[in-house]
Amino acid sequence: MMDWTDRHCRVFHRQITRHTWLYTEMVTTGALVYGDVERHLRFNEEEHPVALQLGGSDPADLATSAKLGQQYGYDEINLNCGCPSERVQKGAFGACLMAEPKLVADCVKAMRDAVTIDVTVKHRIGIDQVEEYSFVRDFVGTIADAGCKTFIVHARNAILKGLSPKENREIPPLKYHVAYQLKREFPELEIIINGGIKTSDEIALHLEHVDGVMMGREAYHNPYAMADYDARFYGDDSPVKSRLEVLEAMIPYIQAQLDAHGERGLKLNSITRHMLGLMAGLPGARAFRQVMSDSKRLASGDPRLLLEAAEGMRRAA
Repeated sequence: MMDWTDRHCRVFHRQITRHTWLYTEMVTTGALVYGDVERHLRFNEEEHPVALQLGGSDPADLATSAKLGQQYGYDEINLNCGCPSERVQKGAFGACLMAEPKLVADCVKAMRDAVTIDVTVKHRIGIDQVEEYSFVRDFVGTIADAGCKTFIVHARNAILKGLSPKENREIPPLKYHVAYQLKREFPELEIIINGGIKTSDEIALHLEHVDGVMMGREAYHNPYAMADYDARFYGDDSPVKSRLEVLEAMIPYIQAQLDAHGERGLKLNSITRHMLGLMAGLPGARAFRQVMSDSKRLASGDPRLLLEAAEGMRRAA
């Protein structure tokens, strides 16, 4: 979810669900060891619980980055061993790390030695044409021996050459039964399933076999689908915000961000771009997106644009 689940996106999602764990976009160790740590790691208190996802393959750099994550207040450190991007592979991390389980184990151990919060791993079920269950079983077993207790399993192979990241999310077939089998074989581990899951009913079915479900693109493109998560999966019967209330709740945040950064420091679109799917599936949703994407209105830097978009949607419907 690089360039998608930034801190503004996460604050928006937190208006819809109070308890669902939120994950950052993948942050490379190089960006933290040699770059602007504050820019990459700052987040808002209302985002908790929130996990920092790291990309890297050097145990020392990952330990340093994990320690920074804990210092900034993140609740979990997640190592990405699932991204199939060739750009990521050139940095020797992402899904290509599944071919080096001992290195991943060293990375996990180094991070666990550096922090007291949970260190988790996100991965695929195989790479390229490797289809044998033993491959992912041995990968998980090796990393578990290094102390990792939580595995987020994207239930597809990663094709490292020849497919784009988008194609890697669509072409390799989903094999949920592999994640189920991992849970049966490693009952002491927390197994979280990921890939192609869209509805609360689907989540409930998966939870009969595994410990958790991660949502990705669906949560971004249809965020209000998360509105029933707190009650259904966390036992919180607090009133659910309507879509309009979500918009109203974002206005003070947007104004505060604009004020803090000044006219040239932050564009309104940096926040509103994450909100285009809020009305997905409703009559007038297209009119809502049109207003929210209107360059002239966005240039004004007025967060009341959100309410104008909702009113435009109401008229269109």
